[in-house]
Amino acid sequence: QVQLVESGGGLVQAGGSLRLSCAASGSIFRMNVMGWYRQAPGKQRELVATITSGGRTNYADSVKDRFTISTDITKNTIYLQMNSLKPEDTAVYYCNAVYRGTYSWGQGTQVTVSS
Repeated sequence: QVQLVESGGGLVQAGGSLRLSCAASGSIFRMNVMGWYRQAPGKQRELVATITSGGRTNYADSVKDRFTISTDITKNTIYLQMNSLKPEDTAVYYCNAVYRGTYSWGQGTQVTVSS
């Protein structure tokens, strides 16, 4: 497993932006899929965005055209650029990496969007 550490969460007003970062302890070049998930209070964890080793991206309908997932292999870091934030985006955001069927998760970072 790879160790993942998220950062960049915080409190922002609706319409604002945040960029989340996820630093991996090892090379993310080897990862099959990496992504961001979120969990709001009282709700199940849901997929936000994923990116494959080939660069293919996938987004939840609720964040399409507002969020962008990217990676920097030289820094072993995954990013989630979040624009036009809405109060319903409030959640704990988790970074995820999959390698040969093994899942790794970060500890999460809180994002709170005020109306």
